[in-house]
Amino acid sequence: GGYTGHLTDWTNQHFGLVLDIVRRGEDVRGFQPLPRRWVVERSFAWFLRSRRLVRDYERRTDTSEAVIRWSMIALMNRRLAAQPHQRAVLPAG
Repeated sequence: GGYTGHLTDWTNQHFGLVLDIVRRGEDVRGFQPLPRRWVVERSFAWFLRSRRLVRDYERRTDTSEAVIRWSMIALMNRRLAAQPHQRAVLPAG
């Protein structure tokens, strides 16, 4: 199961990246959270908060990528605006 074979070879060859495939143990029964899986699930939840990303209206992949980037930029702006700006006070002299 999981992404194995051609995908891992392709990403290594084209981008020099090594995919870390997280697999569920064979002896695990019931629900068992996988390490770092929550990061992916949280990111998808953030994407779906953007109305335009709920459905795939775009015909071109570069347009879809731009909409995803725009959504994440808007999220970052909201988070940065919510944080009080604190300046470091340097000693005089």
